[in-house]
Amino acid sequence: MHPFSQVDVFAAELTLGNPVAVVHDADDLDEAQMAAFARWTNLSETTFLLRPTTPQADYRVRIFTTARELPFAGHPTLGTARAWLEAGGEPAHAGELVQQCAAGLVRVRMDGDRLAFAAPPLVRSGPVDAADLDEATAALGLDPSQVIDAAWVDNGPGWAALLLDSAETVLALEPDPSAFGVLDKVGVVGPHSSGGETAFEVRAFVPGSIGEDPVTGSLNASIGQWLTSTGRAPASYVAAQGTRLGRRGRVHVDLVDDVLWVGGRTTVGISGSVTAWGAGA
Repeated sequence: MHPFSQVDVFAAELTLGNPVAVVHDADDLDEAQMAAFARWTNLSETTFLLRPTTPQADYRVRIFTTARELPFAGHPTLGTARAWLEAGGEPAHAGELVQQCAAGLVRVRMDGDRLAFAAPPLVRSGPVDAADLDEATAALGLDPSQVIDAAWVDNGPGWAALLLDSAETVLALEPDPSAFGVLDKVGVVGPHSSGGETAFEVRAFVPGSIGEDPVTGSLNASIGQWLTSTGRAPASYVAAQGTRLGRRGRVHVDLVDDVLWVGGRTTVGISGSVTAWGAGA
């Protein structure tokens, strides 16, 4: 038996964010068992809490989609941190914990009623090839004039991002999942009118697996790095995501002393235990 949690991330109320499944004390599980359980939960990500292998970390985590393991992902980072704290974890340093994952060490700070992670560096950046951009634009049903800019913003999962002319354009998208081609993880972002609760609307399309992700920490982290570095976003803003899916994700982005922090509310929705299982078929 393993302790189990399911945590809703980036929303103030349960069911309005993005859930992540967390299996605690998972050191006795092998990779095949982890992958099988992640397929069974059928969530965008499932994580497994392990003892750290470096003294700098408070815990170690492995992150699985239904199809593969990820070196890093944002909402699983915050959800796992909340699950670890709720289970009695005590960070070595007050107010901040350190997560070990395949991408390295990730700082997570406790920011009032929110948790926030320090955005990891991009592993791929720069402009998107013109032919790939044309394919993504067509798949999204966009007129090229609605695309302000596009760039690789990959911090592990493989994101490319398109900056569109408005939040309304982002919300109106009706993509063709079969037409994305090589760009199979595409984020879109567009500005809201000034003076509102949120500065940007974000959507994340993963046509080969989950379709559209409700609220995406890794994408918001890399978009935040891109937009703040190019002067298109202020040092502190809130992005909305999940609106078209009936969610109310709110992602807080803050650039402090050259560190981009990405945070939001987290709620433990399910606590219990999970029985032993095999590797599946």
